[in-house]
Amino acid sequence: QVQLAESGGGLVQPGGSLRLSCVASLRPFTPYAMAWFRQAPGKEREFVAAILWSASHTSYSNSVEGRFTISKNNAKNTMYLQMNSLTPEDTALYFCAAKRGKEPYSYWGQGTQVTVSS
Repeated sequence: QVQLAESGGGLVQPGGSLRLSCVASLRPFTPYAMAWFRQAPGKEREFVAAILWSASHTSYSNSVEGRFTISKNNAKNTMYLQMNSLTPEDTALYFCAAKRGKEPYSYWGQGTQVTVSS
């Protein structure tokens, strides 16, 4: 069973940056894709960014494209989310997710809180 663990969340001022990490416990681990989702209080969970593990193809939601960058380190079984130009609207619990094929994401982390506030 794959376990995902996020880290790197915290409190940051508007305009600031954070880098989130997600480590997969199972080695070797070769998912089809991994992704970041987020959920703000009172709102549904939403897609943020995804990366295909073998091809490094990336995709982003419109709300974060140009500000966030998803990347990975295969050797470390780790996925990252570099978040720049943060705004209060980015405040949410950020989750990493993984899947082995084209089915819905089935492996989820516990989440790391990102709070953007002055």
